[in-house]
Amino acid sequence: MKLNWGTSIVIAFVLFIGFIMFMVVQMLSNKELEYDLVVESYYQKELTFQEDLDSAQNAADLENQVNIAMISEGLQIIFPSDFDYSEIEGEVFLYRPSDKALDFTVQLQLENSEYVLPRSLMEAGKWEVNLKFNHKGEDYFIQQKIQI
Repeated sequence: MKLNWGTSIVIAFVLFIGFIMFMVVQMLSNKELEYDLVVESYYQKELTFQEDLDSAQNAADLENQVNIAMISEGLQIIFPSDFDYSEIEGEVFLYRPSDKALDFTVQLQLENSEYVLPRSLMEAGKWEVNLKFNHKGEDYFIQQKIQI
């Protein structure tokens, strides 16, 4: 059987479409590639966006920065020594891009200038830590990515 150029083009198109369909099925069925890109309350989040930017700038302008790090016990947050820990109110929101069911918020309850969130509350993987707190009427917002 002899192939002419028209048949070859049709075969090439069919193979290309088959390859694309195979890749689409692979991408849609792979659980590791599922990411929630938009928060549920998108419009409410948009309304507070400028406030978050101002709070993030306040945090960036601090002389002594808030330190967020993973240690063996869990997520450690150390506030600057010039902050009175009894006047700090806020929350830590942990966002898991790959599974929104794992997202959670913890209210800060400080006994000293250091706060440790137990590792047992977090599964291994990539997390985004959003720390919002208020100290003496000034709002602060810190966002950091961590790997457990």
